[in-house]
Amino acid sequence: MALLTPLFAFLYHLPQVYKWLLKPYYVASLFMSIAFLAVRKTPGVCDHLSTQREDGNSCDFDWREVEILMFLSAIVMMKNRRAITVEQHVGNIILFSKVANVILFFRLDIRMGLLYLTLCIVFLMTCKPPLYMGPEYIKYLSDKTIDDELDRDSRVTWIVEFFANWSPECQSFASVYADLSLKYNCSGLKFGKVDIGRYGEISKKYKVSASPLSKQLPSLVLFQGGKEVMRRPQVDKKGRAVSWSFTEENIIREFNLNELYQKSKKIIKTKGDKYYKNETNDTK
Repeated sequence: MALLTPLFAFLYHLPQVYKWLLKPYYVASLFMSIAFLAVRKTPGVCDHLSTQREDGNSCDFDWREVEILMFLSAIVMMKNRRAITVEQHVGNIILFSKVANVILFFRLDIRMGLLYLTLCIVFLMTCKPPLYMGPEYIKYLSDKTIDDELDRDSRVTWIVEFFANWSPECQSFASVYADLSLKYNCSGLKFGKVDIGRYGEISKKYKVSASPLSKQLPSLVLFQGGKEVMRRPQVDKKGRAVSWSFTEENIIREFNLNELYQKSKKIIKTKGDKYYKNETNDTK
């Protein structure tokens, strides 16, 4: 049953996965992920490759290559146990497929390994995963607007995500946060986002580290009356985030969103305080 659950989940999201795979970033990543397989199996190319197989068949995997692939497959399965969204599952598969390709190409021929590694570096520097562009009720904040928005009405509760566009975790969390905003946004409960990769002063003021080593991105902070009430993930004395899974269920439970929504939606929306679906401003 433990194996069937992720399979059913994948089949349920298959149309969405297919849609993602048609995007240029994922198409290129897919070709890079199967590069070694293509080289090893393509007639006319594989004939000139070295092999450790006893039968001398250079167009099939040898025992060491199979071991490497099995080991990295096990790592992917372990990583995907903590994955929240389908994007994260696909991302983990692509990432470790590229790692496997690097190892296999270097083992086959150092020149091919260097060539493939160079392609990976160029791809990493020039291509970024597509950003979430779906519906949302989120206010994008800047260093000039965040304080004004939080202090504008003491009756309004804010949940603010501190994120950075370069963070894979933030990119994966975007759709989850957008869904929460669609379900729980009301006159007394607002959802905001601020890019601390762009506004460094906000990172210092609200004590959210943008360092990849701190594991603090994304961070969700609950503000009531302009003051911080709670945040996830929590941060230990060494400045590292305490491990916490950003699933929709965890956020609803930890932030008590159902009860908070019932209380907050009773607040009368004041004149001029209007938020629109897919709201954007100059800071987005």
